[in-house]
Amino acid sequence: MGKVKNYLLLHMCVMIFSFTSVFAKFAANAYNEGGFLNYKFFLFVFLMLLICVLYAFFWQKVIKNVDLHVGYANRSVYLIWGQIWAITIFGEHLSFKNVIGLLVVLAGVLIVTLNTNYEEDDA
Repeated sequence: MGKVKNYLLLHMCVMIFSFTSVFAKFAANAYNEGGFLNYKFFLFVFLMLLICVLYAFFWQKVIKNVDLHVGYANRSVYLIWGQIWAITIFGEHLSFKNVIGLLVVLAGVLIVTLNTNYEEDDA
């Protein structure tokens, strides 16, 4: 059960970090609307930095309990979360190439994670 908890915490960290791209897009939109002095621009830049600080803190806590190569392989799930936010928040559409790319990323994460679990069972 501890391993499942560690993976869930790892993916929660990655999901939280994926919001940096959401706030970056909001900041860009705010900049386009009102320029550099727009208060919304500064708000979204601040939120981006806050997310980065929170991610860095919690990542260090979680990565202690997960193999380093598994943790970094799972970080690539950030791309999947980014696409989910692009669709749900910004109404963007996925192309066929996007879907293929996301499936390749997911397959890579699964291969690294399952291979590590298999090697641990053999030891």
